Amino acid sequence: MNYMVCRLYVFIAAIVFTGSAWSASAPNIIMIVVDDMRIDEYGAGGHPYLSTPNIDRIAREGATFSRAYHATPLCSPNRASILTGQYSSRHGILDNTSRSYASHKLELFPQQLQKSGYKTAHVGKWHMGNDASPRPGYDYWVSFQGQGRSKNPILYENGKLGEVKGYITDIFTDRAVSFIRRESQSPFFLYIGHKAVHPDSRQLDDGNVDINYGSRFIPADRHKGSYDKKFVERRPNHGFSREDSKGKPVLSRALEFKNSAEIQRRFGKLIGDDVSESSIRRRAEMIRSVDEGLGRIFETLEQRNILENTLVVLTTDNGYFYGEHGLTVERRLPYEEAIRAPLLMRYPKLIPSGVTIDGFASSVDLAPTVLDIAGVEIPRSVQGVSLKPQLKPGGNSVRDRVLVEYHGHENPMPWTAKLDYRAVLKGNYKYIKWLRYDGEAELYDLSADPYEQHNLIADKPSQAVLADLKHELDQLVLKSMGM
Repeated sequence: MNYMVCRLYVFIAAIVFTGSAWSASAPNIIMIVVDDMRIDEYGAGGHPYLSTPNIDRIAREGATFSRAYHATPLCSPNRASILTGQYSSRHGILDNTSRSYASHKLELFPQQLQKSGYKTAHVGKWHMGNDASPRPGYDYWVSFQGQGRSKNPILYENGKLGEVKGYITDIFTDRAVSFIRRESQSPFFLYIGHKAVHPDSRQLDDGNVDINYGSRFIPADRHKGSYDKKFVERRPNHGFSREDSKGKPVLSRALEFKNSAEIQRRFGKLIGDDVSESSIRRRAEMIRSVDEGLGRIFETLEQRNILENTLVVLTTDNGYFYGEHGLTVERRLPYEEAIRAPLLMRYPKLIPSGVTIDGFASSVDLAPTVLDIAGVEIPRSVQGVSLKPQLKPGGNSVRDRVLVEYHGHENPMPWTAKLDYRAVLKGNYKYIKWLRYDGEAELYDLSADPYEQHNLIADKPSQAVLADLKHELDQLVLKSMGM
């Protein structure tokens, strides 16, 4: 038997034994990014009534990051950070303003995977520019313009825009499952950007956006009303307290402007309009479709005999406020409800079952982590760090601090236009520097004050901690700018 025939037999045996010629070396990768989902908006995350057995399965059979943070807690910039491994001050997608051309030029990590032999797919929300056409680095592309709509969406696929009948979460799951079935004989990367839990938009006559969301959270018909008699117990920092007013002067002025006559003329009365139980219920019902879709994906992976060789990552683009600190219909400000990220990973070849990882993680770390696990070189342009070392049993934390930043803008919420900030977390402390206001910073001890009700910025015993965090922030900012 000659040498080439022997090699052919080995190759065929590998396919028969594993179900995939690539499974021994290169994992398949599925990354699911849910829109606006809070850290506690799934069953294992602590939601009091939402049932998410498939999301919970990732936590039960993999890793939960307890201190993961969004680099920028806002849709467009954080999605760019997830896909580039860069901070917004470097990749340039600073806010939700449409940057269609710029987003075609981003250094996306799927490009590296594609060059290394992966088949790559983007299914779902893009939202870095309203242009829905394919970005570089993807073999298969399905998306929509802007925020899209929940029912009968207009999707860009097969080279053109067209209406597709059905519920958008289910449609994306259909496309994802079909891709997995087609590509299961080679390593693949699949990014699923769900529209859920984002509400549908409604344009006003003057071109502004009506942000009284209310009934515009639209679940699938089969789930609507399933939680109608359920309630969420609100957190101790719900509402805007006297302590908030004293310790958060920048936020206090922003909320005062939000409730001003000028804003009411444009948007109607907003402050004091709490996030209703109805909205929270509809959000939960929307997430049920996401969870069911994940169940279908698990089932497909099992049918193709590739589940155990697939890294599954689930996260979100930003959090959401249920009225904490008086914030409603909001997610961009530097408090835990907005900036902490659900981050779950399942990959049995590397990650033990049911582990909680307490070290810091940032959304800029997802790109290098995926590339590292795939065995693909991490480009020098990536600013995050690979979390792979702390996924292993006994692995050490790769971060002792994390940076969060936000670049204020006025569209569609003018009361956030001057709320630019940078924040650093180290140990149990968080320091918030408002970039347009001097002398009104905030400092919190999250171990003693997890709901951020007591600003320690003027507390004498905390001055050494404050000085250290100011130094750390300066260093992180220089790094984020590539200096």
